[in-house]
Amino acid sequence: MRDAITGLIGRYDQLGRYLDRDAIDRISSYFSEAQVRLAAVELINREAAELVREAAQRLWLEDPELILPGGNAYTTRRLSAGRWDMGYLLRYASYARIADDATIRNERVLNGLDDTYKSLGVPTGPTVRSIALLADVICEQLSAAGIDASAVVRVPFDHLCRGLAATNVRAR
Repeated sequence: MRDAITGLIGRYDQLGRYLDRDAIDRISSYFSEAQVRLAAVELINREAAELVREAAQRLWLEDPELILPGGNAYTTRRLSAGRWDMGYLLRYASYARIADDATIRNERVLNGLDDTYKSLGVPTGPTVRSIALLADVICEQLSAAGIDASAVVRVPFDHLCRGLAATNVRAR
């Protein structure tokens, strides 16, 4: 994995160029948002299980059919698998958030999860919604702590949502 600074410097190095105004602005932005990124990751590390629980509760309230007989989260095994996936996605979102690079999850998460969901016939719609709900819960908790983090925090979650939504599959 790489961070935003390493990626930026690598691109300029490949081009054989000095850092220009755009690069300096990007680096400045990276450091100016560092405290917010750290606060978000600290919250995720400290409260991961609670964040997943709250987002799952909101998902079940919005779409109770998921946990009813015939729903994709019906049975304890499927419900647990869905929560595990949410925790997995949250962990990778925290890596991307601290690195300030939403694309670091493309190969390991988006491509792998997409293949797995397709092979199992798991619809990605509820997963996409759960990712958005995770972002909501984190932003709300940071806001309650006096940290305006919505724009910074949502980036990796939005990236995951777009990536999975683009490959939505239907349940069998």
